[in-house]
Amino acid sequence: MFDDFKQEAFRLETRDDYGHSGNVDAYRLFLDGEPKPEGYNTDWLDEVRKHVSAGRRMYRVHVVTRPLTPYLRYELGWGYITNSTAGEEFFILDVTEQPDPLVDVGDFWLFDSTTAAPMHYTEDGEFVGADVLSGDRAAEYAAYRDTALAHAVPFADWWAEHGA
Repeated sequence: MFDDFKQEAFRLETRDDYGHSGNVDAYRLFLDGEPKPEGYNTDWLDEVRKHVSAGRRMYRVHVVTRPLTPYLRYELGWGYITNSTAGEEFFILDVTEQPDPLVDVGDFWLFDSTTAAPMHYTEDGEFVGADVLSGDRAAEYAAYRDTALAHAVPFADWWAEHGA
């Protein structure tokens, strides 16, 4: 789906720990107080740059509650800051002091508002697969995206106030 989208790829993140998915080694370095390694996230940065330079938007909203978990301090502090240098956009929907408008909506990718990919994780944050949905189901996920964006703030603004 990352090869075929034409205009935008949106991601909703709702979990506070993805520690058993993605770059587990980098997360361990973060937990050990080590510096971010040279070349961190290079493959993803290349992917994002390719799309953004072709005029395609890549953006996310992450639903968070403070205080941040160690994983979220890692993801936001290393991942979001690094990935934004390639043109990926990030927003935070902080539900610490407000109701969550997306209760029971899990993680998903949405491509061009026409293809949704709800993602599935184990309880400890290991990615185990995704469904691919289109038609009315994609429209449902587009509405979730719109709700998330309506309640979110730009990551840089939120991080300046709440970052670790």
